[in-house]
Order: sequence, then structure tokens, then C-alpha cells
Amino acid sequence: MAKTKITIPGIAERKVTGQKFKMITVYDYPMARLVDQSAAELILVGDSLGMVIQGLDGTVPVNMEDVLYHLKLVRRGAPNTFVVGDMPFLSYQVNKDDAIRNAGTLLKAGADCVKMEGNIKIVETVRAVVDAGIPVMGHIGLTPQTAAMMGGFKVQGKSAEAAEELLRAAIALDHAGVFAMVLECMPAGLCKLITERVKCATISVGGGKDCDGHNLNAYDLIGIFDKFVPKFVKQYAQMGPQIVNVFDTWCKEIDDGVFPEDKHSFTMKDEDLKRLY
Repeated sequence: MAKTKITIPGIAERKVTGQKFKMITVYDYPMARLVDQSAAELILVGDSLGMVIQGLDGTVPVNMEDVLYHLKLVRRGAPNTFVVGDMPFLSYQVNKDDAIRNAGTLLKAGADCVKMEGNIKIVETVRAVVDAGIPVMGHIGLTPQTAAMMGGFKVQGKSAEAAEELLRAAIALDHAGVFAMVLECMPAGLCKLITERVKCATISVGGGKDCDGHNLNAYDLIGIFDKFVPKFVKQYAQMGPQIVNVFDTWCKEIDDGVFPEDKHSFTMKDEDLKRLY
């Protein structure tokens, strides 16, 4: 039986009831189908596809065409799951008109909302997109699109001054109309405080247990992305080596003459085949 797709009011209700919601990052049709069959309520089509799928060192090179391509695949695979479309670098930073246009393009491609990285500086842009009728999920803390300015992929908000700045950003984004926000690589105590101070739902990515929801990448969860494993990731399986073993077994069966068997081949009538000789 297909699950019922969660809604933005449903996400808001989870903050009140305390029932945690779950978001898994995926980029393709087969993975999306699996998430759609699971208990996870949301999928993020993240610009992290640049690292996980394209093999890049960061997310900055990812463009709208990349996100749109993967978003369409995920939407087909997960009709019963709330899909978040990530807005890539420079798709919303230049001006508000671009932000609204690009956010609308993601919605037309199947996203249920868009996600925008940034702090106080993007508040007015977020407000403009929300005012245009497009649901926005915020994202503060470690924001990969601007990681270079932060000195790399590092925990954010560890000092009192940095934590206060993130708290102000969270409250400002909340007032701008985001229905949820990702808190990435931030101290658990700060994330708990933000969760208590804002009306919108909060989503932990290395932000501790007190947020309203949690997000991890499918490729991390099942252990098939091994370029690096962040501290906040818990790998529930090591499927990478298992997949390599399957490939090697297939290769060996070819060498040994075991594959393909007759059942893996197609046939034609003997008399028709003899006519060809």
C-alpha cells in the first residue's frame, strides 16, 4: 500500500507533536523508488550530487540543468514522497527575479519546495520567493556553496559570537517565511535552542537529536560513497564491497563459462536457424 505524501502543514504538525520526520538525499530513479517504499517522508535532491554523482570536490560547479535532470528522475521514482529541490550556486544570489524564476522552474519540474543556503544576507530574497507562492526550506550552518569562505567543511557556531550570528539568521529566516530549515554541522545545544526559538521545523544534519527532523544521504547510509565519511554519518551497511563482489563474481562466471546459462538466452526454431547456414 502506497504511503500518504506528507504536506507542509503535516511537517508543521510534527513540530507540535514531537514526532520526528526523516529526509533522505537521493539523485536517481532507482534510489527514489526505494525511499518511496520506506518510512522516510521527504527526499532532498541536493546539489551534493556534484560530489556524490559527478565526482567533484564541491557543489559550486553544479548548475540548474544538473539539478533539474536529477529532480525529474527522483520525482518519477517517488510519487508519494515530498521532494525538495536544491537551488544551486548563483541560481538565487544574483537578484530576486532570478531567484523566483529558478525556484519556479524547480517546482514545475516536480519539486514540492526549494531549499536555499544562506544566512542574514539572503533573507529578503527568501521573502520574495515565499511571497511569490513558492515554499522555501532554509539552510544555515555549514553551507557547502560558501564553504571556501568558511575555510572548508568545518563545524559552524562553536564560539558564542558565531552561535549568536546563526541564531539571528535562523530567526530572520523564520520571519521571512521558511517552513523548515536545515541546521548543518552545528553544536547540538545551539540547534536545540534554535529549534525552540523558531516556529518553522528544523532538520538536523550533524545538528544533534533535538531538531524536528533528520537528513542523511542515501549513499552514506548504505556505505557506497567512500570518498569521505562525515562524523555525523552513521553507515547502516557497507554495500560498496558487496557490490564489487557481485561484479567480480559475474566476471569470474564469464571466465569459467558459467554465465550465461541457457535460461539467460533467447532461442529460435532449429529449422529457421538451419536455413541460415
